Amino acid sequence: MPTVYSHSRLSSFENCKKQFHFRYVLEVPTDTEGIEAFVGKRVHEVLERLYRFVGDGLVPSVEKVVARYHAFWDEHYDAERVRIARTGTPVSEYRSLGERCLRNYYRLNYPFDGDETLGIEKKVEFKLDDAGEYPMVGFIDRVVRARDGAVEIHDYKTGRWVPSQKNLDKDRQLALYQIALADTYGTDQPMRLVWHYVQHAKVRTSTRTPEELAALRQDTMALIDRIGDETEYKPKKINLCGWCEYKPICPLW
Repeated sequence: MPTVYSHSRLSSFENCKKQFHFRYVLEVPTDTEGIEAFVGKRVHEVLERLYRFVGDGLVPSVEKVVARYHAFWDEHYDAERVRIARTGTPVSEYRSLGERCLRNYYRLNYPFDGDETLGIEKKVEFKLDDAGEYPMVGFIDRVVRARDGAVEIHDYKTGRWVPSQKNLDKDRQLALYQIALADTYGTDQPMRLVWHYVQHAKVRTSTRTPEELAALRQDTMALIDRIGDETEYKPKKINLCGWCEYKPICPLW
């Protein structure tokens, strides 16, 4: 059976082959996660819950949404397990960040009737080739039918960085999800890619042409081939090393 790839698996290889080796080849276990990932998970959980309520015709107040966030935080936070790479930054600052993200999102989207939710945390499994040798999997934060009839692929980002439009127009993750959804909605269905940078209360959009999607298929399959041919898995020192769960065993450190 061919290996099933995801955007995160591909990105791990591109960022550092040694991290990929530890995580996906050797499957070295780790019981920690970065505080940024922890905050992101809690925000995603609350937004998923919010839209399930909205789907039932209920719109909770922003204070109830925030209260649920803090309840999830208290339920899951473990100081021994959650790593803080930015030394000197208190946990309370990260906790407040998640609350601010949710308040920003709520303020921009209330009363949540501007579109139709088609899927929440939707798992997509698809093939990049007709022979099925390049299987992919992914999870879409929210699939939406916009008022103009377009299907939108929404993604929540809690990080500090808001990419340029040029970079978003080259983004692989949501474009791969568009390829996946073509099996459901057809290749003629207009689609948009939408990112919510909730820390900054900013929304960015992008579209893809059929030619761009075809090129993405080829580029992604070529990357998977390179991964399959890799044998050395050399480490690479990058800005993200401080956040890597394998830094304690990395030969560079």
